[in-house]
Order: sequence, then C-alpha cells, then structure tokens
Amino acid sequence: MDLKKLIASTGRQKILKELSKRKEMRVMQLVQKLGSPYNEVNRNLKILETEGIIKNYYPKQVKHSSVRIITLNDCSDRTQKLLKALRDLDEEKGPVINC
Repeated sequence: MDLKKLIASTGRQKILKELSKRKEMRVMQLVQKLGSPYNEVNRNLKILETEGIIKNYYPKQVKHSSVRIITLNDCSDRTQKLLKALRDLDEEKGPVINC
C-alpha cells in the first residue's frame, strides 16, 4: 500500500499519533484512548503491521489471556516518512507531534 493510502485513514493517523507519544501500548489501552471500536482499531493495526509500520509482541500470559503490545517500527524509513507527514499536517492545524 502506498503511503498516501496509509495516511488517508483518520483511524491510522490517530494510532500513529498515539504510538509516537509512547514507546509502546497495549492494544486495549489504544482502543480506550482513541474511543474507537476494537474491531476498527485492530483492522488498522493489521494494516500497519503488514506494511511494516508497527510491530507487536505478546510478553506473557496474564490470567489466561494474551496481552498484545504495539510499538512503532522506528527503524523503518516508511514509518519515519509517515510520522513526518503527520507532523507536517499538524503544523498546518496546530501543535506538532513529539516523536
């Protein structure tokens, strides 16, 4: 998927902005912070993961359920380009995202 399509989704923009503020987040923290349905957030996370923008891992079992942790793939040029595009867009609207 090209970068224009990746950034076209406001859901993916919100996810990238939240992840750029933190080193990592649990999926359910992200769902709560965004106020979006789990299915929508998860769909966008799968797209970002497939495109190499984010990584996820399962640190351990917690009371018989998996906790998935999401992080930005900071080493990816595509991730850096997306974050720069978001910062540029935000400069037009207001405050800059700190990465």
